[in-house]
Amino acid sequence: MIARAAVIAVLITCAGVLGVRGAGPEQPVSRASLTTFPRTIGSWAAAADMPLDDEIVRVLGVDDYVSRTYLNASGDPANLYVGYYASQRQGDTIHSPQNCLPGAGWQPVESARTSLAVGGATLPVNRYVIEKGTERQVVLYWYQGRGRVVANEYANKLWLMVDAARLRRTNGSLVRIIAPRERDAVEFARVVFPRLTGYLP
Repeated sequence: MIARAAVIAVLITCAGVLGVRGAGPEQPVSRASLTTFPRTIGSWAAAADMPLDDEIVRVLGVDDYVSRTYLNASGDPANLYVGYYASQRQGDTIHSPQNCLPGAGWQPVESARTSLAVGGATLPVNRYVIEKGTERQVVLYWYQGRGRVVANEYANKLWLMVDAARLRRTNGSLVRIIAPRERDAVEFARVVFPRLTGYLP
């Protein structure tokens, strides 16, 4: 609890110091639209797009997104959601799945932070197990943008303020994968992550 209070204090202090420096115009970035994200990734193939309701898009404040279910060669599903924010200066900030999923009726069972080895790199992820009735799903998610990947929500907000001043950029994204089986979620994360760079600069 003390550690969390200390982090919040640091964030408030940094917000005041960096807010002035990050007040200039947003630096534009070049990127591909998530509507063009590959429909075949390794042994996974798109089964269905799952567009969000207009009201949900409005509430999220997302500028670009993909919401799609993929199937592997055995027919096992994994759902991919990537939400991209071109700017987070006007109050449109990334919503943590830990806040959104319970609102959809899913109850948290386990929550932890871990990392995955992906092609010689380490991918920090949040692992979240949820239940609804007899159904159980494994959720992996992380924050990505401005050349870095982080799992910690508070660290993500701190880097957002630093980059607003240093790079004049506040673009960022949430990457979330949901699958009934953990091994499928992990395997899918490992093939998805290398494809994201051109979409989430």
